[in-house]
Amino acid sequence: MRPLDGITVVSLEHAIAAPFCTRQLADLGARVIKVERPDTGDFARAYDSRVKGLASHFVWTNRSKESLTLDLKQPGALAVLKQLLGQADVLVQNLAPGAAARMGLGFDALSQQHPKLIVCDISGYGEDGPYRDKKAYDLLIQSEAGFLSVTGTPESPSKAGNSVADIAAAMYAYTGILSALLLRGKTGQGSHIDVSMLESLAEWMGYPLYYAFDGAPPPPRTAAAHASIYPYGPFKAGDGGTVMLGLQNEREWKGFCEGVLKDAGLASDPRFDSNARRNEHRDALASIILGVFGKLSTQQVVQRLDEAQIANARMNDMTELWAHPQLKARERWQAVGSPVGDVPALLPPGRSSAFDYRMDPVPAVGQHTEAILRELGQGDAQIVALRASHAI
Repeated sequence: MRPLDGITVVSLEHAIAAPFCTRQLADLGARVIKVERPDTGDFARAYDSRVKGLASHFVWTNRSKESLTLDLKQPGALAVLKQLLGQADVLVQNLAPGAAARMGLGFDALSQQHPKLIVCDISGYGEDGPYRDKKAYDLLIQSEAGFLSVTGTPESPSKAGNSVADIAAAMYAYTGILSALLLRGKTGQGSHIDVSMLESLAEWMGYPLYYAFDGAPPPPRTAAAHASIYPYGPFKAGDGGTVMLGLQNEREWKGFCEGVLKDAGLASDPRFDSNARRNEHRDALASIILGVFGKLSTQQVVQRLDEAQIANARMNDMTELWAHPQLKARERWQAVGSPVGDVPALLPPGRSSAFDYRMDPVPAVGQHTEAILRELGQGDAQIVALRASHAI
């Protein structure tokens, strides 16, 4: 038994935020019915074709779901959706601002008919306020939330290499839905969850916000180095490899000098005897570190850091992550089906002793439409009529 066995989620979703949220629910056993446009489906299906012809984003966020195609501009399709919601526990949507409400799919309208239904709306800026109707994409939210202002080099702000704003919103929607299900178990009532991408990423900006409290200067952009702790970041070894390392306290600094730099006296150098002074004189300290590392291979640097118990990591690329020995040793990869055959997928984080995660196929567009319609009591004639009118 999985935690969400018996829970039905209907999702009007596209792109990343809502699909990643509902995939987490499916991982825990929920039945997730993904409503897509007839023929083309979720536009994220066409982002690229890197996974045997399927889109990388789509494969990542859509396993273990059922695909139901409905053209919600047509009354027949909208009627099917509303019938389906009568049997659902959760509705998730990230349509354009106001689109769901205009179709009678807002929480106020739905809760009158289905008081136990949980409705989760995911949008760029939330359901009210001056930015309510503003379009929002991941990069734009990274900019609005100040993420770009503290990420990159002094010369060039940089976006995150993945969809960090979408992921933040997805995870708050996911935890909000889990909380709402727990609350419903106590009260018997559904509830409305209004998740904003801006608010989600702004929460993740807590450290730089407080660092710049009351008009103080914000953290500078320092590429892959830490803005206020040093040494903390990437350093080149003599063979061209890059090693990430991080020091958190004075005990580690002394161990780093003795065991890695082989210069115990450096620990008490007045330029470097506190983190604030190391940060102030980081160029001088970098020169010393690189001078030592330049005579060593990447593996030798890592060995010294490990022996001195200094936190470190290799700067892996995607090929190295696919082959990461720790993921392999913990058996974190599992094959899932798809329209083009099996593809590898990471098991969800958080290994549980109580249940196995659901790892079912990525659906083709409309793969489950007819089965769902029959489940709702639609007969052959009704299904033929819906197809003839392109409602499904």
